[in-house]
Amino acid sequence: MQTLPHSYVVTGVGTPDGDPDIFGDRLPVLRTALPAEFGGAGDHWSPETLLVAAVADCFMLTFRGVARAQRLRWILLQCEVVGRLDRVERLLQFTDFCIRARLDLPPGTDESLARRVLERAESTCLITNSLKASCRLEATIDVADLQAV
Repeated sequence: MQTLPHSYVVTGVGTPDGDPDIFGDRLPVLRTALPAEFGGAGDHWSPETLLVAAVADCFMLTFRGVARAQRLRWILLQCEVVGRLDRVERLLQFTDFCIRARLDLPPGTDESLARRVLERAESTCLITNSLKASCRLEATIDVADLQAV
């Protein structure tokens, strides 16, 4: 890891008509648009969906790092994040994020360790720790059937 602080630069380019593009150094261009809830078509990434995606991605990458450090064997992590946008004191803001994580484990894996790793990933996620909205984890752990392996 590089020494702190880190800076991340993203550039947005838009015109009065049409959808804006966002990009960063050595990163692909993303076309964005208003979500359907704000009158857009809902077929492009929006600032809202990108924020929710950042929560999901950061949780998954944090989990992977914590699992590696704890030597947790795992098969698959599926993560669905629901971000709730609401009006608070006349301003629109995200009020909470629910991380619905489903973790598949190989037979013989310590489920209590897996739960601790999931909880640590949630509590140390850089993105959720940077947000004003609350964040909660709803985890499901499935152990693979020995006969199916």
